[in-house]
Amino acid sequence: MKRIYFILAGIPLFLFISCARPEKGPKESQTVKIDTVVSASGQTALQFPGKVKAAQDISLAFRVSGTIRKIYVEDGARVREGQLLAELDPTDYQVQLDATEAEYKQVKAEAERVMALYKENGTTPNVNDKAVYGLKQITAKYQHHKDQLEYTRLYAPFSGFVQKKLFDAHETIGAGMPVISMVSAGIPEVEINLPAADYIRRDRFEGYHCTFDLYPGETYPLKLISVTPKANANQLYTMRLQMVPGKLPLPSPGMNTMVTIYCNEDEAQPVSVPSGGLLQKDGKTYVFVYDPSAGKVHSSEVKVLRLLSDGRAVVVSDTLKVGETVVASGVHHIEEGESVRPLASGSKTNVGGLL
Repeated sequence: MKRIYFILAGIPLFLFISCARPEKGPKESQTVKIDTVVSASGQTALQFPGKVKAAQDISLAFRVSGTIRKIYVEDGARVREGQLLAELDPTDYQVQLDATEAEYKQVKAEAERVMALYKENGTTPNVNDKAVYGLKQITAKYQHHKDQLEYTRLYAPFSGFVQKKLFDAHETIGAGMPVISMVSAGIPEVEINLPAADYIRRDRFEGYHCTFDLYPGETYPLKLISVTPKANANQLYTMRLQMVPGKLPLPSPGMNTMVTIYCNEDEAQPVSVPSGGLLQKDGKTYVFVYDPSAGKVHSSEVKVLRLLSDGRAVVVSDTLKVGETVVASGVHHIEEGESVRPLASGSKTNVGGLL
């Protein structure tokens, strides 16, 4: 009986202790830094390093082999289109042509005699066909040897400047070996390399200019020539731009420059958010939008167009609007629908290491 009495007496005491135990309170709200979503519509200025190149930069070679007889120009010389630059010793080719010319005249005279007889039915068709075929053969050979003699002379294909002589007189060279390198005197070009992210939106490029350290404060307008449709080994696409002549002196080939491209972003209607507020999750990107009336945050999916140098990012979203506030940092410590407290503007504290 005593044991039952003690058990019954202990029940009220247990209930009293349980009821007196304090309940666990709600989770304390985090303090977060927030920032405002601003419009990024209009043009974005993209910048790429580039190099000035001549409109034409080629190496010239003879189409036949031989010994160089004379080079008529020096390094740096200005030349006009069609000017004789160098010449091979033509002796062997002249002897070859003379022999072929004598043979050509003989075969031609015989062929003309046979064809005249054939017209008067004085010979058979077979004999006439052989004469015609023989004349065609010797004519082609004669023309080939005439061309070879002509190929012993090297002419400037355009007006420009001689960069460098690669051989001197009396040296023997093979056909196709570069002898003289030259650049055109025309308007120079600028060449840059585009990453794939910018190449795919090239249709929205609206303007181009370049600047040089040599001419501080001056800009040179550019005109698009072409963009290669295939990436190089570094996954970059080559863009060629032509300089537009103006009052400023044109830079020389080989100079480094900085090219600015204006890209129209209006089609995407982008907005700017702090890049520290971007959260990568399951292959998608989100920001946390702060609702001041409820004191809570909810996620909004965005697509990043470009990271800016000022610590912000240009994004597009179906739900994010200009003027809304988003969490600017520490997003990996926040959950969907969580209550937060915005950090007071101008605060010097770093609550939770979120700044």
